[in-house]
Amino acid sequence: MSVQYGAIGWNRQKKVYDAVFVALLALYLALFVGIGAWLNPTATAETLLIRALGTGAFLLLTIVLCIGPLTRLDRRFLPLLYNRRHLGVTTFLLGLAHGGFALFQFHALGNVNPLASLFISNPRYGSVADFPFQVLGLFALIILFLMAATSHDFWLRNLSAPMWKRLHMLVYVAYTLLIAHVVLGALQSETSPVLAGTLIVGATAVVSLHLAAGFREKRVDLAKDQVVNEGFVEVCKVDGISEKCATIVSLSGERVAVFRYDDKVSAISNVCQHQNGPLGEGRIIDGCVTCPWHGYQYQPESGAAPAPFKEKIPTFCVKIVDRTVFVHPRPNAPGTYVEPARVEGEEVHTR
Repeated sequence: MSVQYGAIGWNRQKKVYDAVFVALLALYLALFVGIGAWLNPTATAETLLIRALGTGAFLLLTIVLCIGPLTRLDRRFLPLLYNRRHLGVTTFLLGLAHGGFALFQFHALGNVNPLASLFISNPRYGSVADFPFQVLGLFALIILFLMAATSHDFWLRNLSAPMWKRLHMLVYVAYTLLIAHVVLGALQSETSPVLAGTLIVGATAVVSLHLAAGFREKRVDLAKDQVVNEGFVEVCKVDGISEKCATIVSLSGERVAVFRYDDKVSAISNVCQHQNGPLGEGRIIDGCVTCPWHGYQYQPESGAAPAPFKEKIPTFCVKIVDRTVFVHPRPNAPGTYVEPARVEGEEVHTR
């Protein structure tokens, strides 16, 4: 979290991400202008650029709005989320260029100030077919500017997280304004079904993904409530436990070692039967929890030492809901086998 406004260093992953993104964006703009000039030789360069930049900004904003729900549905999309601000700032820049070219072409060649002309050249606000759609695009651009200008962590810290979140939730208002901008503008004269189809598919994708993510989150919340009602205690996120290591938590006055290994999670008593060594500070070696003091070993699923040794320690029931680990504070009898909770499962019951 930045406490002052300063340049941000790009690591290799971000550089590769940005390079691929810029290359794809440049390719899109070049193809749009090239194909547009081929299909419509009478179109001016300014018109082709206006259309290329406008469609590029809308498609990119659609992608930005889809990234959030996609990451909730599938964690493999998280790398896109980590760099989403880059996409948002680029969306504003494309929109700014689109608006600049349009303002110049349609409003800058008269005697009236271009911005004033944008508001007064078409006063038919009561009409649907002739609504001054350009004003809607301007308001959307203002929102995108506010979001791009406050994308640095400096603003997140100084505006406070709730205020910053409220400001950036205006992106949905901007997206709605842009849809209206296209429907009342280009779609009134555009005969090709491609633009209408792209608009419908994009808006449908955004709405559908948000509904799917919302229903999933609701199921997760209900599952968590059920787990808590059954007496389980939230311990930590799965990602907070290193592979073949443990996190130690105190439950009902007893320390419990919660181990993660091979996409599984098991919980055992933290106390070694040899000299009360802290098992949670050890590691899983050869499939067994190994005490860091003297090397005594226990199977994480059953708490029993491998044959021919006879030591046994209590085990605990574990559940995982939305990659959050829950452990029941009531210990099982020493040596009781408990099915490990699977990391990738939404909810895994252990008995």
